[in-house]
Amino acid sequence: MFRSWFDCKEVDAFVDGIVAELSKRFPPSGVELPAKKAIERLRRTNESILRQVETFSLTHALNLYKKAHLGNRFKWALKEAGYPGEFVDALTYELVTVVALASRRRKPGA
Repeated sequence: MFRSWFDCKEVDAFVDGIVAELSKRFPPSGVELPAKKAIERLRRTNESILRQVETFSLTHALNLYKKAHLGNRFKWALKEAGYPGEFVDALTYELVTVVALASRRRKPGA
């Protein structure tokens, strides 16, 4: 029972995928683009990633440990990819908020 509580393989694979997608669609150097261009590209990318996060949270049983692990892994993956600290903190906050809200809406047994 406790073993599955700490098993984060699915969470890790998911985070690796969304960070790879973010890096491809909005590389760390994109943060330095002219404001209008960067904002539009980030908006589209952010919407796509947060939709994926919501779907993942609705379809996977995420306990408190897995939610925290997801947020922490995401934050450190972004930092390692070279994104600025304020950007990392803001995006991680959004991600964790979406996970928490979606997990509350998740149907039992789903």
